[in-house]
Amino acid sequence: MANLKSIKSKILSYKKTGTVTHAMEAVSAVKMRKGQERALSGRAYAAAALSVMERLSGTADLSRHSLMQEREGKIALIVITSDKGLAGSLNSGVVRKAEREAGISKDKTIVFAIGRRGGEYFSSRGYDVRMRLQNVSDSVSESDMREVTDKVLELHEAGEITKCAVVYQNFISTFEQEPTVRNIIPVRPEAMRKVVEGIRPAKGKYAPQKGGEKVHAPASYTVEPDTDSVLSVLLPKLINIAVFHALLENKASEHSARMVAMKSATDKAKEMAHNLTRTFNKVRQAAITREVSEITSGIEAMK
Repeated sequence: MANLKSIKSKILSYKKTGTVTHAMEAVSAVKMRKGQERALSGRAYAAAALSVMERLSGTADLSRHSLMQEREGKIALIVITSDKGLAGSLNSGVVRKAEREAGISKDKTIVFAIGRRGGEYFSSRGYDVRMRLQNVSDSVSESDMREVTDKVLELHEAGEITKCAVVYQNFISTFEQEPTVRNIIPVRPEAMRKVVEGIRPAKGKYAPQKGGEKVHAPASYTVEPDTDSVLSVLLPKLINIAVFHALLENKASEHSARMVAMKSATDKAKEMAHNLTRTFNKVRQAAITREVSEITSGIEAMK
């Protein structure tokens, strides 16, 4: 009977685990959809800023701006991971991608970690982690990212870094996410266009329609009050938008990966409970058969 009790206890344990993981799956599904909608809500704003930049791309003033120039030196990596686990290979994929981007020269890499997992990983391996921020809330705004981008721009202006890239999980579909690197300094119109286009997933009802937004830079463009004033506001804004949307993409990927992981855990818990129920029935039937056999043998012995 002790064996039967042990099996029954395991069955109840697996059923309770399945209930919890199923609830986490449902919560992650809702959060994933909200994350997509948040990213889409800012797409028009990002596309408008990109449109201004592309219209200015033909001017000589744009190419002379310090944020547009290619130079050799240290690289800054903005690594976006999650604070929580139970999301499959979400975080490990990002940190591996960031390590490949940094190469082997730790002394030439400065890390800005958004998310506890990435911060702990790079700190423990001797990287220069200048900033570590939590990545728990789903209600982060674009203005909250200015703390990171302002620091990056400050280091760039001081000449301490010459390049900057953001590393995150790009949301492709519910069952597919891809570790992605976007170079945001020096600023390139084609790179920013990929960021804007990537706000929409590749599949599903939010996928882009055929065609798309195309902007053609005119031969000449009048800028008021002057080009430097516009660029000093526009380029930092575009960089901040790129980081913010990378965070939103990573959030959607996190909830999607967790939803899939929890679904797999729920299915496995049901399978284990089913197998243990069959084992329980077999053991119970064997015990009943043995007891009946002992009773029959006793009756025969008394005759």
